Amino acid sequence: MFGDLMGKLKETQQKVEATKKRLDTVLIDESSADGKLKITLTANRNIKSIEMADDLLEDKEQLEDYLILTLNKAIAKATNVNEAELAAVAKEGMPNIPGMDLFK
Repeated sequence: MFGDLMGKLKETQQKVEATKKRLDTVLIDESSADGKLKITLTANRNIKSIEMADDLLEDKEQLEDYLILTLNKAIAKATNVNEAELAAVAKEGMPNIPGMDLFK
């Protein structure tokens, strides 16, 4: 039984690592409310691209505000995708222990 559990844990660890690699290919897009700034990042929260309207370059404070707001929204979306995917893989690999489903 202990050997089966260790094998299952190792298999789950491999699946988690594979999922992390796959999340590098999942792209999350987020735009400012007016569409002047668009950010694309991976579900592992690596920025892939930033596109902005030319008029944002004229006002440093406005650009900073846009970047902060839009990046934070994009990171939150990516984090939700990342955590949901990794949690699903981890839950799938957990042994069926009675009562463990109470801890959600």
